[in-house]
Amino acid sequence: MTELLHYTAFSSTPDGGNRAGVVLDASGLTDDRMLAVAADVGYSESAFLTPGNGPREHTLRFFSPRAEVDFCGHATVAAAVALGDRIGPGDLLFHTPAGPVPVSVVRRGGVLAATLTSVPARVYPVDAAEVAEALAALRWPAGELDPALPPRIAFAGVRHLVLAAASRSRLAALDYDFDRLLALMRRQELTTLQLVWRESATVFHARDPFPVGGVVEDAATGAAAAAFGGYARELGLVPDDARLTIHQGHDMGRPSLLRVELRPGDASVRVSGAAVRIEP
Repeated sequence: MTELLHYTAFSSTPDGGNRAGVVLDASGLTDDRMLAVAADVGYSESAFLTPGNGPREHTLRFFSPRAEVDFCGHATVAAAVALGDRIGPGDLLFHTPAGPVPVSVVRRGGVLAATLTSVPARVYPVDAAEVAEALAALRWPAGELDPALPPRIAFAGVRHLVLAAASRSRLAALDYDFDRLLALMRRQELTTLQLVWRESATVFHARDPFPVGGVVEDAATGAAAAAFGGYARELGLVPDDARLTIHQGHDMGRPSLLRVELRPGDASVRVSGAAVRIEP
């Protein structure tokens, strides 16, 4: 079989971040085979690259253990750093099912890090009944939401329902009804729930249930971080040139650090993080 690499993204050490399988040349793999590889690996997503025009342009697809996903941020960072390990830092272009995603790879303190630029972010209203159903599946009382961060569906390649906890302890207590939340997410075509708590004006903590991928929770979700950047900008929570920090994975014992950058006049969102190769 084509070589399968293992990386963890949004961490500079093997014990943190979100793990991803990376296949640098999936030219000979069928869709069923890629899905089987992702299921066998068991990570929330694996990345499959097909070389394009030159060594720095590729088609990039993502598979969870259950299905293909249009866009995955942590697997994008993992794939970019895996290429950086082979061909050196520099600019890359990935053609994903969600659209073109430029990525820049740099070396910082001996560790490679990648910055992806998402497709344009968008924010949509969400029906109150669907919010109520999500809260019921999460077993969260509505009174424990932060009214300053209202529920919305945020998109930057895939759709996420943003729900903001009023306290760090509420975010830490995640014990949800897997099947009930799965049914809601399929109905709303959601990839994850982006559950957040605001520590300060630019620092947030996040958790991302991912039952549609067959995974209870993501340790770091770059796609949701990009979508949340668009959400924060759209709702006027941050200025157009904001830099946000998102901490994720701490409640899972896999601390992850995601940096989000917004630029004036640009609907895209930049998400940065380190990645390192790990043993399977």
